[in-house]
Amino acid sequence: MSWFKRKDSNIQTETPKDMPEGVWVKVPSTGETVHRRELEENCWVDPTSGYHFPIGSKQYFSILFDDGEFKEIANDILPEDPLNFHDRKPYKDRLEQTQKKSGLTDAVKVGVGKMKKSDVVIACMDFSFIGGSMGSVVGERLGRAIDHAREKKFPLIIISQSGGARMMESVLSLMQMAKTSAKLALLAEAKVPYISLMTNPTTGGVTASYAMLGDFNVAEPEALIGFAGPRVIRQTIGRDLPEGFQTSEYLLEHGFLDFIVSRPKMKHKLSKLLAVIQHKAGAKK
Repeated sequence: MSWFKRKDSNIQTETPKDMPEGVWVKVPSTGETVHRRELEENCWVDPTSGYHFPIGSKQYFSILFDDGEFKEIANDILPEDPLNFHDRKPYKDRLEQTQKKSGLTDAVKVGVGKMKKSDVVIACMDFSFIGGSMGSVVGERLGRAIDHAREKKFPLIIISQSGGARMMESVLSLMQMAKTSAKLALLAEAKVPYISLMTNPTTGGVTASYAMLGDFNVAEPEALIGFAGPRVIRQTIGRDLPEGFQTSEYLLEHGFLDFIVSRPKMKHKLSKLLAVIQHKAGAKK
């Protein structure tokens, strides 16, 4: 809300001094502003344009788990610096600073709880932790999530948002691609459903491994999904890319996704999908 006054035949706008900071949020896609409370109530999606603001594990768990309640597992697995890596700063210092700033211990969190009264394991990545990069801890926590889902016969949902492998850990990071893929193969053998939910962005080694191995591959609207970025691909092939290339809509059109679901409808859609899968699996026994 703004107040208007006329001064020297010009209309000037003043923001009330009692307006708290952070109450209004600017929508990047339109430039319009929306009330923060309205965004929170709509799962951080602009009600007018449908723009999906980036959120992390805290918000996704609140949206998907009944009453936001869950038990966290594998949180005792913490990152180290086995290679004593340095780039612009020591990797050890980068980890400590990121943990303090984000309030997270690494780029993925695993929770076990109820979704529409049914047991489910959800692993959610956080882009705020070094770009959601996949290091040893991410691979091990995901491995524990997959093992728990397999042992308990609980459906698994992995929510991806990542810039790819964490190169500060070199080959140790790249090994997580094979590790998570092998564990998902065991999950498939056990006939436990796995839904991969891709958000903006999902790229690099994450896309090349577990993000694209779901029984159902799902994405949020207008998410960037791909292995290499558009600029790298354009330079490699020496030609312009199709309009909308690597968006979730483009991937759906070309058969890489099963469907796109907006965040406010996500819990209902995923619960309904799991109910159908589990009903059919039970009918075959």
